[in-house]
Amino acid sequence: MEIARTALLLGIGVLGGAWNAVAGGATLFTFPALIAAGLPPVVANATNYLALLPSNAAALPAYAPELRRIGRALPPLVLLSGLGALVGALLLLRSDPAVFVVLIPFLILFATLLFAFGDALRRRLLLRMGETRSRGLVLAALALFSVYGGYFGAGLGIILLAIAQVLGFTDFHRANAVKNLLATSFTLVGILVFGLGGLIAWPEALVMMAGSTAGGYAGGRLARRVNPEWLRGAVIAFGLLLSAVYFLRTFG
Repeated sequence: MEIARTALLLGIGVLGGAWNAVAGGATLFTFPALIAAGLPPVVANATNYLALLPSNAAALPAYAPELRRIGRALPPLVLLSGLGALVGALLLLRSDPAVFVVLIPFLILFATLLFAFGDALRRRLLLRMGETRSRGLVLAALALFSVYGGYFGAGLGIILLAIAQVLGFTDFHRANAVKNLLATSFTLVGILVFGLGGLIAWPEALVMMAGSTAGGYAGGRLARRVNPEWLRGAVIAFGLLLSAVYFLRTFG
C-alpha cells in the first residue's frame, strides 16, 4: 500500500476513534476516507466495520458489571439483533453494487439526521412506546433497525439506547451497556459476513483499525476536556455537506 494512502487511513482512523470516544459519528469520516483511498463503495462499507471494531467494542469491559447484572435478558436481544444484522449484511453482499452506490447519499443523509435528531427521537420513542407498553412492537423496531445496522449502521447508537430504555433498562448505564453490546454484535456479524464474502480490504482495514485504537484511547482521555456539543455540530455540518456532495455526484 502506498505511503500516502497509509498515512490517510491511519490519520482518519485516529480521528475516527477519538471522535467516537467523545461524540460519536465516526463513520461519516471513515467511510468516505476509505472511498478516497480507492476502495469501491461496497468494499469501503464492509471494510469500515472491521476498521472501527476497537472503538465500538472498547466500552464493553467498562460495562461488564452492568452486563452481568442484566444476565439472562441479554441473549434473546443479541440473537434478534444479530439475525437482523445478518439479513442486512447479506442484502449488501448479494445486491448489485450499483444499487448501493445510488443509496449512498440517502444513507449518509439518514445517518446524519439520526445523529442530529437522535435525542429528540429517543425521547419521543420513550414516550410513544412507553405508552403502548408493547414489547412486541419494540422488538420489531429492534429487528428493523438491526437490518439497517448490518447494511450500513451509521448513526444507530442513539436509537439502540432508546430501545434498551423502552425494554426496561431505565438506568442509563445499563441501557448504554446494552446499546454497546448490540452495536458490537452488528459489527461482528458484518465482519463475519463481509469477510467470508471477500468484501473486506484487509490491509486498509488493519491500518485504520490501528489508528482508531490509538484515537479511541486518546479520545477517552480528552473527552472531559472538550465540548462534545461543538463536535456534534461539526459532525452534523460535515454529514450534510458530504450527503450534498454525494447527491451531486450520483444525480448531478
